[in-house]
Amino acid sequence: MKIYKPNGKCNISGTKIKSAREQLKISQEQLAAKIQLEGLSITQKAISRIETGERVVADYELLYFSHALSISIYSLLNLEEL
Repeated sequence: MKIYKPNGKCNISGTKIKSAREQLKISQEQLAAKIQLEGLSITQKAISRIETGERVVADYELLYFSHALSISIYSLLNLEEL
């Protein structure tokens, strides 16, 4: 499967994830632990790659990020105005 990288990134949610994480003043490792407790196996390295746009974020993963960061999925997808 070919993955297209608009603006050189594999996702549009990485910057929002990073911003929300920093607003909560938690590290990537702490975020990974929070998500792991919810049931998704994810590492700090994966979160780093998501935040820099190097890794694709699956739709089901957005649910975990949304819950862990207390932010809407719409916001993670830059669809706040809908």
